[in-house]
Amino acid sequence: MATAFFNEMAKPDGTIRPAYERIARWLDESPPEVLASRRAQAELMFRRIGITFAVYGDKEAAERLIPFDIVPRVLTRAEWTRLEAGLVQRVKALNMFLADVYGAGDILRAGIVPSDIIYRNPAYRPEMAGRPVPHDIYAHIAGIDVVRVDENDFYVLEDNARTPSGVSYMLENREVMMRVLPELFARHAVAPIENYPNELLASLRSVAPHSASRDPTIVVLTPGQFNSAYYEHSFLADKLGVELVEGSDLFVRDGIVFMRTTQGPLRVDVIYRRLDDDFLDPLAFRPDSALGVPGLMSAYQAGNVTLANAVGAGVADDKAVYTYMPEIIRFYLGEAPLLKNVPTWRCREPDALKYVLEHLPELVVKEVNGSGGYGMLVGPHASRAEIETFAGKLARDPSNFIAQPTLALSTCPTSFESGVSPRHVDLRPFVLSGADGVRVVPGGLTRVALKEGSLVVNSSQGGGTKDTWVVDDPGAN
Repeated sequence: MATAFFNEMAKPDGTIRPAYERIARWLDESPPEVLASRRAQAELMFRRIGITFAVYGDKEAAERLIPFDIVPRVLTRAEWTRLEAGLVQRVKALNMFLADVYGAGDILRAGIVPSDIIYRNPAYRPEMAGRPVPHDIYAHIAGIDVVRVDENDFYVLEDNARTPSGVSYMLENREVMMRVLPELFARHAVAPIENYPNELLASLRSVAPHSASRDPTIVVLTPGQFNSAYYEHSFLADKLGVELVEGSDLFVRDGIVFMRTTQGPLRVDVIYRRLDDDFLDPLAFRPDSALGVPGLMSAYQAGNVTLANAVGAGVADDKAVYTYMPEIIRFYLGEAPLLKNVPTWRCREPDALKYVLEHLPELVVKEVNGSGGYGMLVGPHASRAEIETFAGKLARDPSNFIAQPTLALSTCPTSFESGVSPRHVDLRPFVLSGADGVRVVPGGLTRVALKEGSLVVNSSQGGGTKDTWVVDDPGAN
């Protein structure tokens, strides 16, 4: 594990890495007022687009614009090829793991993963036990958060297999960059990401039930306009050329899901749902849900509709399950993991808990089901009172937490009014799994911690985003 922060643009001696030579030259050539003008243009475009996210519980700023940085994050084709191979391997293993824990349970009987981590997991859905899903794919869309720590190594920070968000920002970031900085694009051969909607549509079509027609009907199911990611739901439906629906737009009859249309009921074959399991069907889960479709689970379990992602896929989001991913990959694929896990202490284990309690000021502690940067302790930046409070939480419920070393996230150049300076970044590539294979567009959503020294990149915690470039030619002319 690296101990010093890896600067993706500059080597320790100050020389510029080949992939960033043209970026560095552009920054040197651009006066501060020009960079300020481009930042203002980008912000104006995002405001016109209306791409915002909601912060629950924040009454003063319910809708926010995620800050966007105009300096792209650059990966070489060789770096991306290595990363992509690891992503494909990991998601294949995740899907095999989910099919197994809801099916034969071989990995549990083998003692590789403790059964209680699965069966006591809030995201485990006993309704899915013994119920195969179409084409045995559970995580059709996965967002795998990775961080870079040195010249060669990427670590997986977490797996998002439930309803990963952020792809609209990846696509809009590229669109804005191409319009605001066309001259920078002219200096690089940047791999395109604009085909993501077509790849997603192809993946969703491929997993339609066997009883579907040759031209399956696909919809995007949203909780509605008050959801924090509603912009993304409507954006994706538009890009896919499919209907954006709410629960009230659908109904189930004779085990088939139909959509209400002006021409009468239309059978629905694939639902890309952006609605949590709990709210999908009031007859199966929460009876007070007004967002779901009564009877949807019966149609799903009968094999008459595909839900992407599958019900119960959230088991793979669990940070305790994450700690077993190297063993999971070896068990199902018989291969060594291509991407590393961050070293992790499982606080459910007495020796690990003892170590964590003794080293809280040095560690990052996370809830196993937490997300968005909430419910975590960043030891080096925490006060004594915060550390003592977290020690109490750990003592009361150790199984609910894992701990990791403070990761040496890489940095990328970031543009501010005060000038260009390095900030920590992570990357969320989006991995698509269909009956016809696994697809990954070259790049992903780079999130950047805008506060100097901060390691928290989440938008809900003040982070921003960058366009991510995979370049074929890292050298400069």
